[in-house]
Amino acid sequence: MDWQILISNILLVIGLIFMVFGVIGLFRFRDFYPRILMASKIDTVGMTTLLLGLAVRHGFTFFTAKLVLMMVIIIILNPLVAHIMVRSAYLSGYDLKGEITGDGERDTSCEDEAEDYSRPFDAKGGN
Repeated sequence: MDWQILISNILLVIGLIFMVFGVIGLFRFRDFYPRILMASKIDTVGMTTLLLGLAVRHGFTFFTAKLVLMMVIIIILNPLVAHIMVRSAYLSGYDLKGEITGDGERDTSCEDEAEDYSRPFDAKGGN
């Protein structure tokens, strides 16, 4: 077996392992902020490793240059987009369930509340 194929197969398997564990993390976490962190890691680390494995497999060609360009774009843009989404959620007032208060205790007052979506919103935006 050629060394190029072996290294590319190892990188492809590592990328798939990152993606599988990332998807498990998406199902495991319950809140928005940890989920967006896991989704960002899946995209950035998993896709970069997969693209690197494909680049190693194909050698130095024009196709590899395109893959490297895609890797650079993913490495730069994915964390920025995740940051923008989390910041907009934070600025719009989206809170975690069971958020940690200032004294270090976990506030679980909002975990048991069930949202009532049966009534429509009024004109002022509230229920």
